[in-house]
Amino acid sequence: MIHVKWDREILHFPVPPPETKLGKLRTDLAEYTHLPLGSFKLIHAGAVMKDDSAPLTAYKIRENSTIALIGGHSLPSASAPAPPARPQPKVKEPPTEQSTITAIRSELDRVRITLVPDVNALVDALTPSAATTASSLTSAPIPTSGSTPTQSFSSTAQAPHFPPHPTSASYTSKPTSSDHTRLSELLLQSLLRLDAMHLAGSDWPEARAERKAAVREVQGVLDRLDGAWSAR
Repeated sequence: MIHVKWDREILHFPVPPPETKLGKLRTDLAEYTHLPLGSFKLIHAGAVMKDDSAPLTAYKIRENSTIALIGGHSLPSASAPAPPARPQPKVKEPPTEQSTITAIRSELDRVRITLVPDVNALVDALTPSAATTASSLTSAPIPTSGSTPTQSFSSTAQAPHFPPHPTSASYTSKPTSSDHTRLSELLLQSLLRLDAMHLAGSDWPEARAERKAAVREVQGVLDRLDGAWSAR
């Protein structure tokens, strides 16, 4: 079976044949969930699966793989009135490799500061024996973007403000499924923002390396969260 995380639900499907195209899986999910075909993204192992013509083996989909379905909002009706015209925003300077690196580091710092402590607290509450390990992780100094100069970058690289989050003191009892879902969704949103920051491909080798390392770290936090929740 493969597992598809959709909002607060986890859907289970038989493993498709290896030659199955991603587009076929996307169509099947759209029919099952009654979502418009182009209204959602599929994420596996921290990467957005984009090429519908590629076989699922290209994305390493196998038994017990977990795919996240993000989005799914209804598309606007063709008969809906057009929104009123808005003033054209000022044209921003195109992002540079250095500004993109700054944005990647800022996103990673945000995850380390606002989400990792909550993940550690939730894992502690589920597995008290791991408290010592989690405590050592939260007490370690948090690296920041250092002296890297801040430059303007594309609005796609700017992350929205996170909603209020509970501290470790909030878990006086076992965490609920809503606690797990909230953290999981915020981490997935961070992965999507990191994916959007990768703009210039092989022309920016340093930015690619920064983004790859950041995705690996955020995906590791998500895997730790999901692993502790599954083993509870």
